[in-house]
Amino acid sequence: MATTAKHDVKDLSLASEGVRRILWADRQMPVLTEIRERFEREQPLAGYRVSACLHVTTETANLMRTLKAGGADVVLCASNPLSTQDDVAAALVEEYGIPVFAIKGEDNDTYYSHIMAAVDHKPQLTMDDGADVISVLHSTRREQLDDIIAGMEETTTGVIRLKAMEADGALQFPVIAVNEARTKHFFDNRYGTGQSTIDGIIRATNVLLAGKRFVVAGYGWVGRGVAMRARGLGSHVIVTEVDPMRALEALMDGFEVMPMKEAAKVGDIFCTATGDKHVLAREHLASLKDGAIICNTGHFNVEIDIPALRELAVETREARNFVEEFKLEDGRRVFLLAEGRLVNISAAEGHPATVMDMSFANQALATEYAVKNASSLENKVYPVPTEIDEEIARLKLETMGVDIDQLTEEQVKYLASWDEGT
Repeated sequence: MATTAKHDVKDLSLASEGVRRILWADRQMPVLTEIRERFEREQPLAGYRVSACLHVTTETANLMRTLKAGGADVVLCASNPLSTQDDVAAALVEEYGIPVFAIKGEDNDTYYSHIMAAVDHKPQLTMDDGADVISVLHSTRREQLDDIIAGMEETTTGVIRLKAMEADGALQFPVIAVNEARTKHFFDNRYGTGQSTIDGIIRATNVLLAGKRFVVAGYGWVGRGVAMRARGLGSHVIVTEVDPMRALEALMDGFEVMPMKEAAKVGDIFCTATGDKHVLAREHLASLKDGAIICNTGHFNVEIDIPALRELAVETREARNFVEEFKLEDGRRVFLLAEGRLVNISAAEGHPATVMDMSFANQALATEYAVKNASSLENKVYPVPTEIDEEIARLKLETMGVDIDQLTEEQVKYLASWDEGT
């Protein structure tokens, strides 16, 4: 049986507004809706306890509704102290009967107490956005590891950590890397994060992007999306990279490429998107122009060396909501957005629901797959099965009213042969 308290949210009176927004998002998530209707009929998750540590948004709410419809006993906590939408958290508790432990702006102690509440649920399945629940289970709650059937991981950062655990022989249960599904990272990371990151920057600052030198650190799928959208709004985009292939791709895509030590001197707006530590390091922060805006859209706020920025500053103040001003000794001012946390979901609403429809369809179907195949899964990081990925793409096209061609028998035979040449 679950051992968690009922919930810990900001204000249950916000529930009605949360319901309205959850249903609005649901209208733009037809693939997940179709899965939810099938889950309700078939009950593939009946009797299983699920602990989810995700951004508490309208889209996540519809995933939680889907898991519950499939019979799961679900508990949700926040995967970021600033990402919770309090009305959504209230609605999940009050309207949908799902325990939630999340408050926007919660302090560090509260954040981790909420993760522990999710672990106290004694899950058989975990769902992470950064491997926090998995990390707790492997560190302070190892006695629960034998109960876990599998976990799902949503982020690039989390997958990197989990693959490192697998390589070290430390991973104690199977994990499905939902982030690696093509219908997740091609669309969620590029189009979802690309748009929502720009949205977060504009909401926090109300600056005009046209004419600005916009520095994107990292040219993975997230970096590609941010660079694309910034250019679309008229920014001169500079990309910094450590990978020569990605740097070459950015150059061929029409962006200026240079080291961060050079970009730091000329950039107006900086956005880190690497998943690594101190991408904007002390030496870079010390050389920023007066008025530079810095933010992060990678998973953790360590991409910016915030302690170093505080040491460099002689004065700090809140300039706007989600904007902290740092005055340096020579009078230059640097503006940090959303405490260096995910700007797209801290200062805005995160990805559009249309994109999250595919990401969370992967989560739901990966959970079902894990239950069905539990006996054959080893303690490894698995990709989302190709058939699930392709089915989600097919369903998405269908809901958008788009038809595509199919191979003829002759074409299938030709592609499988070697003896028919030019």
